[in-house]
Amino acid sequence: MQIILLEKVANLGGLGDVVTVKDGYARNFLVPQGKAKRATTANLAEFEARRIELEARQVAIIAAATERAAKLEGTAVSIEQKAGVDGRLFGSVSTQDIAEAFVAAGFEVAKSEVRLPEGPFKQIGEYEVELALHHDIVAAVKVTVVGIN
Repeated sequence: MQIILLEKVANLGGLGDVVTVKDGYARNFLVPQGKAKRATTANLAEFEARRIELEARQVAIIAAATERAAKLEGTAVSIEQKAGVDGRLFGSVSTQDIAEAFVAAGFEVAKSEVRLPEGPFKQIGEYEVELALHHDIVAAVKVTVVGIN
């Protein structure tokens, strides 16, 4: 199915690109989320009429993400979790736990923005975590996992 992208989509294209994707991806994800429209002549004409508005919206989104990244860059949070004497956690520290810790510290962070490429933390210690605030904007933060009895 050919679609018009209404915003930048990772590994697919940027605003205004006409790309071909699988039907299910378009119908179930891109179109309902407002990230794309079917590439019909009527939709292409409507997109060209709204192009300036959509580009301005993208610039505003990127500016907001850059501002958030500047506030978050280099910050640190501490998470307490039950741990054994060897430093292994009884459970793990997941993206949800990290997002909640940042919200408690007064920052606006969603669970989906936390990137843990090696999975949840299972040991106490200090970890570098990336927060993907936008496709192109990433903030590096520190998370300290502290063990409690």
